[in-house]
Amino acid sequence: MFLYKIDDQLSLKQAEVNDAERLFESTESGREYMKEWLPWLDFTVTVDDTREFVKGTMLGYAENRSLTTVILYEGEIVGTAGFNSINWSNKTAYIGYWLGHGYQGKGIMTRVAKGLTDYAFQHLKLNKVEIRAAEENKKSRGIPERLGFVKEGRIRQAEWLYDHFVDHIVYGVLADEWDTIE
Repeated sequence: MFLYKIDDQLSLKQAEVNDAERLFESTESGREYMKEWLPWLDFTVTVDDTREFVKGTMLGYAENRSLTTVILYEGEIVGTAGFNSINWSNKTAYIGYWLGHGYQGKGIMTRVAKGLTDYAFQHLKLNKVEIRAAEENKKSRGIPERLGFVKEGRIRQAEWLYDHFVDHIVYGVLADEWDTIE
């Protein structure tokens, strides 16, 4: 099982089936708030849906294609973060994340994204980490910007959000750049 301590308050733990209920509760408590940016919420309406999601992420980890973790903040599950995909041929990982509404504004996700980026370069020996966020999602875009990622461009109509397409802004950082940012 993957477990990665970021600091005294934060750890990342591979999502497991027995986390499904607590993860679903975290999703439910912020559903209306998070729905603005997360279209998968319409497909996650029961604990069983979350359990199936977790099983899929465990398979992705076993096949070395991805890593989805629960974010533990002072021992509580407050969201998820990880590598939505890892491209071993190109030595690139794509970070994805969401955080429960009541935990935003505490610097949690910035620390988590930093920890994942450190892990990608130091342990996985990757060359590049990317974060993509909807253009209008200022909070999500602020994370790679604070960490010194480079704004690389825009993917037009990258995601369907309920009734319209949104563009994504792509941020990236290279291993040799990360060494100088830190």
